[in-house]
Amino acid sequence: MKTIILLHGAIGAKDQLEPLAVELKQQGYNVFTFSFSGHGQTPFQTHFGIEQFALELEQFISENNLQQPTVFGYSMGGYVALYLAKQQPNLLGNIITLGTKFEWSPEIAKKEVKMLDSQTIIEKVPKFAEALQKRHGQDWELLLQKTTDMMFNLGNKNALSLNDFTAIENKVLIGLADKDNMVSLEETTAVYKQLKNGAMYMLPNTKHPIETVDVKFLTEIIIRFN
Repeated sequence: MKTIILLHGAIGAKDQLEPLAVELKQQGYNVFTFSFSGHGQTPFQTHFGIEQFALELEQFISENNLQQPTVFGYSMGGYVALYLAKQQPNLLGNIITLGTKFEWSPEIAKKEVKMLDSQTIIEKVPKFAEALQKRHGQDWELLLQKTTDMMFNLGNKNALSLNDFTAIENKVLIGLADKDNMVSLEETTAVYKQLKNGAMYMLPNTKHPIETVDVKFLTEIIIRFN
């Protein structure tokens, strides 16, 4: 039985990946999910960011006695998986990403964090504010602030340079939704070209949010690659 860990994105949680988990289980996979600290009502840790989340993924693998599991990372989850693969070359098996933003600069970070202002969300999209509170609990506004800080940190110093991807030995499948307005084809292709064992796919008629994904189609892609 093949083992796979599903990783959520920024301001997300493991419940968003449940439809994919169900589909993969039906195809015979041993599926694991967890929420990074500060997400999905998992307590915050002292540190918050890519390095911390990579440590949590490493600890999860150790605690569950997993041997080179396949990892599917949506958005930030894909970045975390690749960061860990760079740090720990033999820890992970195959890696599949979807909608992962690789290009960061101060200007890009400034643009992205505009969507994370809690007061604006409360005033203009109250239903989204309610959904965030339901998913993350009373600390949802703190999560947005810490995510904002993380994005500014990435903008000032990207945790993964283009050159870093050349050192990753894992088989990696880089994915992008064709209507993603956060992640560009150019940055996705640039990373794909740096990988020693890389491949690339695109989901048709799909936007950035994981809820827009055709889960059966994505499951087929994962199975074929893995």
